[in-house]
Amino acid sequence: MTDRCPDITALIQASRSRDAVALGRLVEAVYPELRTIALSYMRRERPNHTLQCTGLISEAYLRLAHNPQRNWKDRTHFFGIAAQVMREVLVDYARARRAAKRGGGIITVALAEHHAVAELAGVEVLSLHQALEELDRIHPGQSHVVELRYFGGLSIDEAAEVMGVSPSTVRREWIVAKTWIHRRISGRGPVP
Repeated sequence: MTDRCPDITALIQASRSRDAVALGRLVEAVYPELRTIALSYMRRERPNHTLQCTGLISEAYLRLAHNPQRNWKDRTHFFGIAAQVMREVLVDYARARRAAKRGGGIITVALAEHHAVAELAGVEVLSLHQALEELDRIHPGQSHVVELRYFGGLSIDEAAEVMGVSPSTVRREWIVAKTWIHRRISGRGPVP
């Protein structure tokens, strides 16, 4: 995610002051990266998912725009928050769909990427969300790394910058968190 627009920082600062025009311009400026994040999410969803990439971006925009605390520090932090909001949209969508079908129609996401310690063919989005919430209670730093890396698409260095830690710390937490989530979701062995 390279800075494609030189005034993104200025737009972020203006949007913090509840400037709706600046937020709209910010989203327009970063739309290609938001689309990349949304496409990454949607690739992990079931093939006939009714929510489209554009709908995911639009819903995330609405939630970002109505967030009373727009305290994004910089573009990397903004993308981390945007990725988290997109995940929340998909989780809410899955919950609503599950409630409508009374337990049927499980929505799945793939927990497999080139960095993964272990791969799963598909993971129910609600199971992944619950595992992340549990991990957040036990090891908040590891949960944050997963949010930034897996969902936000940030590199090790970018995640380290957002978290204010070294890249080696992020790398270590990333490996441990992926292993923990895999074991938790797959039910293989005790989860430390």
